[in-house]
Amino acid sequence: MTLRRSRGDGGLHWDEKRQRWIATANLGFDPSGKRIVKRGSGKTKTEAKNKLKEVLRDHEDGLAIAPTNYTVKDAVNDWLAYGLAGLDPSTLATTTLLSEKHVIPSLGARKLRDLSAEDVDRWLATKAKTLSTRTLQSIHSYLNRAVKRAMARDKVKRNVVELCSVPQGRAGRPSKALTFAQADAVLRGAEGTSMHAYIVLALLTGARTEELRALTWDHVFLKGKPDAEPPQPPHIAVWRSVRKGGDTKTRKSRRTLALPARCVDALWQQFEDQGWDRLAADEKWEEHGLVFSSAVGKPLDAANVRRAFRQALKDVDGIDADEWTPRELRHSFVSLLSDRGVPLEVISRLVGHSGTAVTEEVYRKQIRPVIQTGAVVMDSIFTDPAGH
Repeated sequence: MTLRRSRGDGGLHWDEKRQRWIATANLGFDPSGKRIVKRGSGKTKTEAKNKLKEVLRDHEDGLAIAPTNYTVKDAVNDWLAYGLAGLDPSTLATTTLLSEKHVIPSLGARKLRDLSAEDVDRWLATKAKTLSTRTLQSIHSYLNRAVKRAMARDKVKRNVVELCSVPQGRAGRPSKALTFAQADAVLRGAEGTSMHAYIVLALLTGARTEELRALTWDHVFLKGKPDAEPPQPPHIAVWRSVRKGGDTKTRKSRRTLALPARCVDALWQQFEDQGWDRLAADEKWEEHGLVFSSAVGKPLDAANVRRAFRQALKDVDGIDADEWTPRELRHSFVSLLSDRGVPLEVISRLVGHSGTAVTEEVYRKQIRPVIQTGAVVMDSIFTDPAGH
């Protein structure tokens, strides 16, 4: 004799329209008096019952699980749209680009509740073949934060991304510095280009590219202040950057730098050239007071500078323009000073570092490695009788 199901056990029926078995369970009523019904579907009775069991487990865990078609792509896009408020526009652009290029194409179609730690491990291992460790850390962080946000909104029970370690990626291209001969060739080769003053200033003052892009004429003193006490030579006040809020990288990055004569000449020429640009642009000109701007006065972004920099270097003998970036002018500044025996403490102040340890770490390949003081002193102490 077939036993009758107990009250609340639900039922199992065939849905002709969907061509699937539907298993249901009645779980009482919500506070508004509406009946709580949970369902699971499948092509077979067993599959439908198993789906219902999974739904019931989720319910017992206190989770209002999202629709089963909620994907990793949905989670990442939700995070990009609502989870990045207040970020600097350049950071937001980078985050969006990396997410859309490396996260969504590889994992986006996966249902979020089905995403496993093994999926994430395989994805990171594949990306490690072409990406640097730092980029791997970034995309892992993006996925982790997207899933964490989804978890906080009851879209998934747990965050498997937190269980996965970031592997070692490809070694990044090491920074390099121009030799004196190369630097001289670059300065001469850049003459007459739109990047001439920028290159001269970056190479001869060591200013960061984000500091030069934010430099305004009211912080440039090409005549100095000869009547001040003591008199001040021509200088620039590096007090801003294109970072969020306009602040420099650190407090010690705010500095005033004396200008070599070559910088003064280049900036006077830049001032004159920009005046002609302003006349040519007429009503299209946007006045931001920037020393380095587009042909219509707009701020430059990193891609603008990089493209114009390589264009300026394309005809310089002995230089492959595609192998150099604007930030390596700063490395070259450090290297040239170190080669001339300038103390590390002085170099550290000039480049706006908080201490010499930072300079040594960041520019260790550009700092002269041989410290001669000890050897010179010991030679004077232990000179042998023959004078050797």
